[in-house]
Amino acid sequence: MKRSIVLLICIIIMVGCSNNITHKTITAKEAYEMINNSSVVIIDVRTKDEYEEGHIKNAINIPLDNIDNINNIIDDKENTILVYCRSGRRSAIALETLTDLGFEVIDLGAFDDLDLEKE
Repeated sequence: MKRSIVLLICIIIMVGCSNNITHKTITAKEAYEMINNSSVVIIDVRTKDEYEEGHIKNAINIPLDNIDNINNIIDDKENTILVYCRSGRRSAIALETLTDLGFEVIDLGAFDDLDLEKE
């Protein structure tokens, strides 16, 4: 019985301390509609070299290593941020960081998987 209570307490503590950020994603079609119909900021968290090889039209390049400095670039937290990278790993990390900073963020995932207008 004591083991069950201790186990239950441990589970409650772990759940209470877990990160409750929802990894919000949308389809390319939904992203296209958002880009064309609302105020969104598109952030490419890949490296400068990756960005220069091609990126979504009007995307801002803020490499993941610099994402903590976003307040120096974007100070309006009213706009939704769409974030992407090469594979989806860095954009997921950026989503968490930006959400912690108070931004509303949607993860577009992998650049190559996106069927959006690119430059």
